[in-house]
Amino acid sequence: MNRRELLKLSGATALAALYPGSPLLADEIGVDLAAKTVTVGGFTPITGPVPFYAILTHAADSYFKSVNERGGIKGWKIKYVTLDDGYDPARSVAVARRLVEEERIFALVAAVGTATNVAVIPFAKESGLAMVGPIGGASAFFAEPNIFPLLPDYGWSAASNAEFAINDLKLKKIALLWENDELGRSAKRGFDLFMEASKIAPVESVPFEVKTTDFTPHLRRVANSGAEAAILFGSNANLAAALKAADRQAVKLTWFAPFFTADPSTYKLAGELLEGVYFSSWLLPVDSKEPEVQAYREAVTKYYPGDPVGVFGLNGWSNAALFGNLFGALIDSGRPITRANLLAAGNTLTNASVGGARKVTFVAGDHRGTRQEAILQAKGNAFQMVRDFKPYPAVAFDAKPS
Repeated sequence: MNRRELLKLSGATALAALYPGSPLLADEIGVDLAAKTVTVGGFTPITGPVPFYAILTHAADSYFKSVNERGGIKGWKIKYVTLDDGYDPARSVAVARRLVEEERIFALVAAVGTATNVAVIPFAKESGLAMVGPIGGASAFFAEPNIFPLLPDYGWSAASNAEFAINDLKLKKIALLWENDELGRSAKRGFDLFMEASKIAPVESVPFEVKTTDFTPHLRRVANSGAEAAILFGSNANLAAALKAADRQAVKLTWFAPFFTADPSTYKLAGELLEGVYFSSWLLPVDSKEPEVQAYREAVTKYYPGDPVGVFGLNGWSNAALFGNLFGALIDSGRPITRANLLAAGNTLTNASVGGARKVTFVAGDHRGTRQEAILQAKGNAFQMVRDFKPYPAVAFDAKPS
């Protein structure tokens, strides 16, 4: 029996243990040793309910194109293959399998969606496949040895918002408006933990459905509570609708929201009502002069001129850049280019700058890559950093998710 037949019978993982440096194995896991090219892939919603999320994948692709133009990652070129999954978790699993078995990808990189990535975890673990930069916020990502996430648990972000409101702005009467799904429930967990540790009771906690467009009753509850501030965890459309409801009812509040709403598209939805809103953010502002963020703006404008420059794109770019950091660490290690060695190299990343993120760290048993957030504020149709990066409040960051 030849080695290719053995591969079909036993799988790449078993053969890797027998022949860790073999050119045949390298070819089967997307590594072209002769051409110094590695193939990675991701799933993305070209069709389905959220096709605009493809902006994330376009930005990731822009990262790889720009890196390749500059000579690659330590001399290695990256081929990035993406396939449509329609934002359907069942299709995501099928697409991931196709990427592995037909495209022979080395790693899954910047795949889009929380539920979609969660669905793929069992297959990826079975295949020994690294999931690098899954673009979603599930707490399931942080303890898996083969997953390297940048996005934080939303509870950490909500706690950061509350911490800034209380300690920096000296606000005590705080209400939470939270999307009634895993995103909002995660935010509520972190917010509640921080408020309890601060010995300050939330004045109101109001759930809403993701499709909510009229926040009149929600804002009435917030106003009746005597709140000075409101933290909203939902979409940019939710935030804009809540700001409009507050304006109609003449409810004066200091507003806070998550990083993904600090985007030019939110200004289009909310207009001048967005002015003054604060955002906790693990990403630098999109208009930052930092070289990595400038590189994002230049590359996405070059390769996808029809896409907006904003936090969605910087998010996708940064998650692709994470693979660049991990693969660079693997090359520097001098070890064979295998999936297992990529995982080992990832656990050596310490206080790294990754796209628009800073001080990213992974260690074995703790894959909470993003460990700090800044505070941004909407000012003059832009988003300015008003507090530099600071570690997440420990009470939320160290808590085990429920």
